[in-house]
Amino acid sequence: MTDYGHDLQFGAFITPAAQPVHHAVDIAVAADRAGLDLVTFQDHPYLARFHDTWTLLSYIASRTSRVHVSGNVLNLPLRQPAVLARAAASLDLLSGGRFELGIGAGGYWDAIAAMGGRRLTAGQAVQALSEAIDIIRAIWDPAERGGVRVDGEYYQVRGAKRGPAPAHDIAIWVGAYKPRMLRLVGRKADGWLPSLSYLERGPAQLAELNKHVDGAAVAAGRDPAAVRRLLNVGGQFTTTGRGFLDGPPEQWAEELAGLTLEYGVSTFILMADDAPTVELFAQEVAPATRELVAAERAARA
Repeated sequence: MTDYGHDLQFGAFITPAAQPVHHAVDIAVAADRAGLDLVTFQDHPYLARFHDTWTLLSYIASRTSRVHVSGNVLNLPLRQPAVLARAAASLDLLSGGRFELGIGAGGYWDAIAAMGGRRLTAGQAVQALSEAIDIIRAIWDPAERGGVRVDGEYYQVRGAKRGPAPAHDIAIWVGAYKPRMLRLVGRKADGWLPSLSYLERGPAQLAELNKHVDGAAVAAGRDPAAVRRLLNVGGQFTTTGRGFLDGPPEQWAEELAGLTLEYGVSTFILMADDAPTVELFAQEVAPATRELVAAERAARA
């Protein structure tokens, strides 16, 4: 069993569809009022039916008061890292410290190339993301003297001005599934953000994937607990249990608590596109899960 001891967080994963125009915004506002910690949006800039994710994040930050906002995850090949870093710091400052940076190495390379992005192999994409993280963190560090200089294979920054510093320490969460990406998470990221639906063997696969993150963290001189484990989850709320995350809220709470205590997941992001489901998740599942985890942690202690 692996429980990294983080406080539990709960969020929503909302599709940024362009129609109806304010649907995604309304769900985000409902999540904010219901007490969720986080609202997130996928980033596919090559899909015309979606709002631009960065514009949507900025607008939603202005329409909410406490919830944090993040891409889930931002498409690095179509977002230049030095510019992204400055935009992230600016949004964090304007929102009072409510932005987190979920980022991915890219996929759907035909669509990315059609938008003018560079086509990369899987290995190249991992290296590009590693270079981008270095650039982003350097831009956020105006206390360091001199300009930012990263002479990478895929990104070169030669003397860029540092700053502004974000309002808070923005977390960098990386979407990853393969060993090379997971090792990068362990070395450099603040969090690992996969989707449960992409795990071929279900929740039990988290144990195997955690080993790649943990091993790389230790090799880099880091505590594995420094890497928060997030998880996009989906399912149905029903009156009787019919399967994993397919049942009443109390069943959801028990199963999510199990994912925390067994695999160390401490942030659950619900994939949902309607306000009532998001509100139910926030008002019934989240507090019940927190209670179950707190009770078990106390018993173990």
